[in-house]
Amino acid sequence: MKITSKTTIGEIVADDYRTAAIFSKYHIDFCCKGYRTIGEVCRNRDIEESVLIEHIEASKNSSANQSFDYKTWPAETITDYITKTHHRYVAEKAPIILQYLNKLCGIHGAVHPELHEIFTIFSKAVLDLTAHMKKEELVVFPFIQQMRKAQKEGNHLETPPFVSIENPIAILKQEHETEGERFVRIAALTNNYVPPNESCSTYKAAFLLLQEFEKDLRKHMHLENNILFPKVIEMEKSLESVRENFTQI
Repeated sequence: MKITSKTTIGEIVADDYRTAAIFSKYHIDFCCKGYRTIGEVCRNRDIEESVLIEHIEASKNSSANQSFDYKTWPAETITDYITKTHHRYVAEKAPIILQYLNKLCGIHGAVHPELHEIFTIFSKAVLDLTAHMKKEELVVFPFIQQMRKAQKEGNHLETPPFVSIENPIAILKQEHETEGERFVRIAALTNNYVPPNESCSTYKAAFLLLQEFEKDLRKHMHLENNILFPKVIEMEKSLESVRENFTQI
């Protein structure tokens, strides 16, 4: 794809995930605020537009593995991947990080009081993410599966209790914003996940796990905000005509 000042960040990362590293380097949120254009970001952050685009293009031409071309996947494959990869990651890693942070607060909290705030923020994040993921797994993702089935079979689809898929998506995207802001704060409190000099192994492990957790979460949110959600909104619109035709029979 040709990148211009009007190209959105989300479009760029959806086209080639290797570009996410460039946006992370510039501390540009590509997951929760992927709707912003290159021109808008460069103006707000005082970044030379041509330089940023050059770096983005270089990352696309790098030898690094692009991984999967997620944007070509059907919606039901993406939901399955998110559940089995990113939801499972949160469920497995969150208790370990909480255990480490709790231990650090007990041992180093008096000298490093920021640990208590980190523990509090991360604890809230885990609680909210757990509810968020359940909402996806029990409500949103099953409806996406129903839409996809109706699309394949050419059938109409009954109007759901939430009327349109855009309504729960709006809520999910707002919750993504909240988590993104939380991890901006955690990154600041941890000096971008750099532990103090002469830190113990638990300190280093906790910060490393937090950094990996944020990286996984941002990819998780990117897949939903920039690829899955636009895809299913368009799917719903295509099904609306089928529903209208059915009601006229």
